[in-house]
Amino acid sequence: MKVLFLWSVDFFEWVELKTLCTLIWAHKEHIKGAAQTPLVLNIVSVQETQTAASKMPLGLGRRKKASPLVENEEAEPIRAGLNVPGLDGLDGGRVGLGEGAAHEGLPPPPTSLRPRLIFHTQLAHGSPTGRIEGFSNVRELYAKIGEAFGIPLTEVMFCTLNTHKVDMDKLLGGQIGLEDFIFAHVKGQKKEVEVFKGEDALGLTITDNGAGYAFIKRIREGSIIHQIQVINVGDMIESINGQTLIGCRHYEVAKMLKELPKGKTFFLKLVEPLKAFDMISQRSGSRSGSAQLGTGRGTLRLRSKGPATVEELPSAFEEKAIEKVDDLLESYMGIRDSELAATMVELGKDKKNPDEFAEALDETLGDFAFPDEFVFDVWGAIGDAKVGRV
Repeated sequence: MKVLFLWSVDFFEWVELKTLCTLIWAHKEHIKGAAQTPLVLNIVSVQETQTAASKMPLGLGRRKKASPLVENEEAEPIRAGLNVPGLDGLDGGRVGLGEGAAHEGLPPPPTSLRPRLIFHTQLAHGSPTGRIEGFSNVRELYAKIGEAFGIPLTEVMFCTLNTHKVDMDKLLGGQIGLEDFIFAHVKGQKKEVEVFKGEDALGLTITDNGAGYAFIKRIREGSIIHQIQVINVGDMIESINGQTLIGCRHYEVAKMLKELPKGKTFFLKLVEPLKAFDMISQRSGSRSGSAQLGTGRGTLRLRSKGPATVEELPSAFEEKAIEKVDDLLESYMGIRDSELAATMVELGKDKKNPDEFAEALDETLGDFAFPDEFVFDVWGAIGDAKVGRV
């Protein structure tokens, strides 16, 4: 005889009646005082072994679901006839059932079950869909993309979320929505451009990919750079006057461009992202604005220090504050960096005065050496967002 034992609504197995009786006998004292017994409550029917297969209940098999863009996978607990919750001895130890019974069950489930976040990705110019997981920062993300598509890590320039176009409003920064689809933009054509700096401002906004590449995020309409048609949003700045910029942060590149003498010519070496056929000859727009950080029900927050964490989407106050701080970064430093702006908002949202905020910035972002005027403006922007004045 075998007993149909229902572990959950979608998993069942046949257990020898002899084994079940042995279990009940071993725990008879415990069962008498128990309000409920998982073993007994989960028995749904008894069948003869010979007819069990033909009389198996319908609808108990696993149902396949449509694959989401991100899969929150957990290693399933290993179900065993002898190692199930509720069979611990009264003294805290597990009750054994003899050598024969011990060999019938499967190994116990692991002590900890960590969720696996699996994201779907493609190369922006066209490729099959790959699956990546196990990254905690942008550099590791690019390495995983390289492994998935068989390309070197250094070929990945930046990523956009939910679009294959070079859309800087959809640029992957420090957060990824749990339902976001990742498009990786890789190196394409190289070009060298001669630029005459006739004005103090070139009209460029610089950002970086968090892994050593600085590139153009915005070109102001009517500016010096806007008049040079071969320079586009998304172009990586490889060098200025022969000085390599690989490994430099965006603020360092912006400072170098700002310090170039007015009235002189300088040379830029650029690398544009490889484009799909339908994007050739299109110049990306330079419009302003920001997209919501992540489109899924939560976001994976990538950090330069420490592990990635799954967080709720930013609140309405935080979104407004981040957008305003990002605007201040552009006006003061010529860069846009939503991750940096989000970090500054996170540091300032619970501070009581600007002095505490300035100390927090020095501890966490001291390398930027923000001027006092900028710090006060950021503090004011966070305060305005809190009370709804932004």
